[in-house]
Amino acid sequence: MSILFYTAVGLLSATFGSLVGLGGGIIIVPALVYLGPYFVGESISVATAVGTSLAVLIFTALSSTLTFVKQKRVDFKSGWLYFLTCGPGAMLGSYVTQFVDASSFQLSFGIFMLLMAILLILRDAMKPINIQWSIKRTYTDGQGQTFQYGYSVLPALCIGLAVGFISGLFGIGGGSLFVPAMVLLFRYPPHVATATSMFVILLSSILGSLTHLGLGEVNLWMVAGLAPTAIVGGWLGALIASRLSSRKLMWVLRITFILVAIKMIWEGLTSP
Repeated sequence: MSILFYTAVGLLSATFGSLVGLGGGIIIVPALVYLGPYFVGESISVATAVGTSLAVLIFTALSSTLTFVKQKRVDFKSGWLYFLTCGPGAMLGSYVTQFVDASSFQLSFGIFMLLMAILLILRDAMKPINIQWSIKRTYTDGQGQTFQYGYSVLPALCIGLAVGFISGLFGIGGGSLFVPAMVLLFRYPPHVATATSMFVILLSSILGSLTHLGLGEVNLWMVAGLAPTAIVGGWLGALIASRLSSRKLMWVLRITFILVAIKMIWEGLTSP
């Protein structure tokens, strides 16, 4: 029964997570905490679920990133820039996990996610942010549509720090902040935002996992059970994303953020 549980959770979380650039922790963490006692036969603490989820994200992000690289959708220059602060932020967030009041943070983070979802929904009706970023990029998707986007060093470093901290704190990968920030603030096309987000998640999850491992908050047996199908799911999610148009992928992102927001607000209100 536990093998089937790991197979289903690993495949579902990785496929969905890599499709929208979130990483899959939003599925793994609650699955281990709430369903673990029934399918694994033991209670799993939130800290262990977060640490284990972050370790599995390494395999998910590696698989999807390799697929995105073949599709030439990863912006490595901006990805490495985000990682400069995202990596240390992930380690700090991982360390703070043992002290934080998770319920209050989930509530506030859920409200923030809901606001991000609303902004994404209103994005087409909103006037573009009139900021001339110092670094400019262009990208042409599979349908021949060309996008222009850009960023500056200091805002990118600040976003990387915030995303890394939240990634390590909750094991969710950080794409829930990265993707809307890239799309709304820097005007990344959704495909590039998703792919670059997964690349940064790969790097930051390694550092965050090492911190959780040092604190004894990673169950290696669970990682071994989840990793094989997470690798398959990472590849599958990236493949599905490549078949979607930018407009369709944007709607997947919007719906995803609404669902994540509802989940985190509910947990924040109902947790003791």
